Amino acid sequence: MTGRDPNESHRAATPLELLYDLTFVVAFSIAGAQLTHALAENHPVQGVLAFSFAVVAIVWAWINHSWFASAYDTDDWLMRVATLVQMVGVLILGLGLPEMFEGILEGHLTNRIMVVGYVILRVSQIFLWLRASRDDPEHRTTMRGYAVSISIAQLLWILVAWLQPALPVAIPLMLAVIAFEFGSVRACERRFGGSPWHPHHIAERYGLLAIISLGEIVLGTTTAIEAVVAEQGWSREAVLIAIAGVSLAFAMWWTYFGQPFGEILEKRPEKSFGFGYGHVLLYGSIAAVGAGLHVAAYYIEDKTKIGETEVMLTMAVPLALFMVVVYALWHFLMPGRDPVHWLLLGLMLVVLAVSVAMPALGASLGWSIVVLMVVPWITVVGYETVGVRKIDEHLGT
Repeated sequence: MTGRDPNESHRAATPLELLYDLTFVVAFSIAGAQLTHALAENHPVQGVLAFSFAVVAIVWAWINHSWFASAYDTDDWLMRVATLVQMVGVLILGLGLPEMFEGILEGHLTNRIMVVGYVILRVSQIFLWLRASRDDPEHRTTMRGYAVSISIAQLLWILVAWLQPALPVAIPLMLAVIAFEFGSVRACERRFGGSPWHPHHIAERYGLLAIISLGEIVLGTTTAIEAVVAEQGWSREAVLIAIAGVSLAFAMWWTYFGQPFGEILEKRPEKSFGFGYGHVLLYGSIAAVGAGLHVAAYYIEDKTKIGETEVMLTMAVPLALFMVVVYALWHFLMPGRDPVHWLLLGLMLVVLAVSVAMPALGASLGWSIVVLMVVPWITVVGYETVGVRKIDEHLGT
C-alpha cells in the first residue's frame, strides 16, 4: 500500500467499490422511509433532525473509505475483507436507524444499534489507514493521525450511545463529536499533508453516490404513482406525477453532472475539502426530495396528518436546499460573481413559491408537482445557454 499514482490515466471505480455502494442504497432507503413517516405524522422538526444525523453518519463513512480507496486501493484479499466488514457495518447502521428516529420523536437519543454498525465499519477503516501507514513512509504521519482521530471519535460515540441523553443534551454532544470527526481530518492534512488521491476517480465516486441518492426520487415517484393508480386507476393525475417525478430527477442529475468536477479538482486540489464536505448536504437534500414524494403518496392514500400545502413543502424545501448547495459548490470551486446565477436563483425561488401556493388556489397535487419540476430545469437551460461557455473560459479549455 505505497499509494496509487494520482495522475493514473483511465482511473475508474472498481467493481468492489460499486458493490460497496449497494449497502448505502439500503441505508439511504431506510433513512428516507423514516423521514417519510415522521413528515406524514406532522413531526417535521424531529424527523429532519434524525434524518440529518443519519445522513451525516452514512455519508461520512462513505467519504472516508472512498478517499482512502482513491489513494490506496490494492484490491488484494485484505482490502476486500476489510471492505466486507464495512459493508456489514453499514447494514447494521441502517437497521439501527428506526430505533434512532423513534427515540428522537420521543425526546431522547437511542442510537446503540446504529453506533454498533458505525463503530464496526470505522474500526475496519482504522485498520486500513494503519496498514497504509506501514507501507507508505511518505504519508505515514498523516495516516496514523487519521487512525488516532477515528479511534477517539469511536470512543466518544460509544459514550454518547451509552448515556442515551435527552435531546437538549444529546444534540450538542452529537454536534461536538461530528465537529471533531470533520475537523480532525482537516487538521491532520493541514499539519502533515494529504494522501495521493485521484481527482477524476473522486469525482466519479461522488457522482455515483449522487445517482444512488437520485434513486430515492425515482422510488418516491413510483410509490406516488402506485398510490394514485390504486385510488383512481390510470388517471391524468397519475400521468402528471409520473412525468413530473422522473423529469425532476433527470433535471437534478443534469444540474449536478453539468460541472466538470474532475477537471476542477485536478487544477485546484486545495478545494477538495469544501467539495467533499459540501456533498453531505447535497446527498441529504436529494434523498429528502425522494422522501417528500413518498409523503405525497401517503397523502393520496389518506395516511397523513398534513395538508397539500405541507406536502408540497416536504418536496420544495429539500429541492431548494439542493439548488443552493449546487450553486454554493460552483462558487466555491470556481470563484467569481456571476449575475446570471442570481437571476436563475431568483426565478427558481419564484417557481418554488408558486408550486407551494398552488394547492391553496385549488390546483391538484399533480399539477403542483409539475410546476415544482420546472425549478431545476431553469438551471439546466441557463447552463446550456450560458454556463458551458463560462466554465470553459474559467478552466482555460
